[in-house]
Amino acid sequence: MGNSTSRLYSVLAKTLSSGAVSQHQDCLEQLESAQLDPIDPKDLLEECQIVLQKRPPRFQRNFVNLKKNTSSNHRPIRVMQWNILAQALGEGKDNFVQCPMEALKWEERKCLILEEILAYKPDILCLQEVDHYFDTFEPLLSRLGYQCTFFPKPWSPCLDVEHNNGPDGCAMFFLKERFELVSSANIRLTAMKLKTNQVAIAQTLKCHETGRLFCIAVTHLKARTGWERFRSAQGCDLLQNLKNITQGAKIPLIVCGDFNAEPTEEVYREFSNSSLNLNSAYKLLSPDGQSEPPYTTWKIRPSGECRHTLDYIWYSQHALNVNSALGLLTEEQIGPNRLPSFNYPSDHLSLVCDFSFNQDPDRLL
Repeated sequence: MGNSTSRLYSVLAKTLSSGAVSQHQDCLEQLESAQLDPIDPKDLLEECQIVLQKRPPRFQRNFVNLKKNTSSNHRPIRVMQWNILAQALGEGKDNFVQCPMEALKWEERKCLILEEILAYKPDILCLQEVDHYFDTFEPLLSRLGYQCTFFPKPWSPCLDVEHNNGPDGCAMFFLKERFELVSSANIRLTAMKLKTNQVAIAQTLKCHETGRLFCIAVTHLKARTGWERFRSAQGCDLLQNLKNITQGAKIPLIVCGDFNAEPTEEVYREFSNSSLNLNSAYKLLSPDGQSEPPYTTWKIRPSGECRHTLDYIWYSQHALNVNSALGLLTEEQIGPNRLPSFNYPSDHLSLVCDFSFNQDPDRLL
């Protein structure tokens, strides 16, 4: 192992061993000088694979080409959406009855998450249930060239778990070499005029290559059956915020999130029928382009099997084209014990899309 790789392994080991909130500052101080040095993603991937050498190999997933007969001279913008499963919830609250506790060990699960991110090389990464932002994702991803933003939940359920690592929340990362931050808003969602425990981040970026502006947002709506009206109100609040930020759809928009809502719910219809002219990118994988995938999360809890479509990447269909989308894991790949597992670190599947700007200048900046 060369000196640079050895130094990288040392930093990775520090993030692996970091624990509770009280250790955040110590960890950041340890990494302060290292943050100045960029990481070669190949080196980081190699180190993750060393940690994971006793685990099964990553599942093979292929991109589906969705590009129409439109040409673009510019690189597509790759967006990744993923609820990565908060470590405290996975170990302490979520009751994955078919998942061995050993499969949830942070030292290895963290490397599975990084491996998935490094494999798809997103230009923009939107995550939910992030409870290791300060000691893991921000230190490492900033050294990979990402600008990082985190907005925790005001009353995170992670804090109820003994030996937690602080609150979970939404996080957004974008490559500074590709985009410039124009504006950023941390949004605490409201429902029935009351502030809620759910949050969103919305950032307006300028693409260096095209000079075009667009807005990217990440959110995580209220979970559980019986909260449908609550999610609907949160969705309405988020849409109103996004209308203001995008000047009524003049600025193209991409919204990533775990909506905790099936396509039959009212909040889904609100996004589909919004004046922002949004479409759900993963519908395009269906034969008719009108149906969502059969699942984006699949787990087994004491109450039984939970197989739902809850995660989405919405986009301005008048302004953006979906060039390709990453195919989902098959039932055979997921296996009878479902997710998470030794093979896969979360109970939610990652969604990845490549976008390009519509060449039609109508309604665009």
